[in-house]
Amino acid sequence: MARPAGEVSLALLRSAAQLATPERAPTMRELAMHACVGLSAANATVKNLKRSGRLVPVRLREVRHRTRPVAEYAPAPDTTFDHQVIEDDSRQGEGWVDLGRCVAGWAR
Repeated sequence: MARPAGEVSLALLRSAAQLATPERAPTMRELAMHACVGLSAANATVKNLKRSGRLVPVRLREVRHRTRPVAEYAPAPDTTFDHQVIEDDSRQGEGWVDLGRCVAGWAR
């Protein structure tokens, strides 16, 4: 069972859902400002949310305060509903079963 999401995670996810549009999504700095969270806390939490798959980078954008483009983030699509899960027949067969066993044994 996973840990419940903390206040900072929930605030950043809520901000991402409110600010994301098809044309433009918020950067980490915009998420922090909208959620009223410090930049260092937001940076660490966005990294954790990316690693857990709850927040995904959707594109890069040029901004004035940086020479490199920054990532825009959006909440990951919810795949808990059966009609949203994509069926993939390519993962059927003996090889995938063996690979699944190897990975399961390695993860213990």
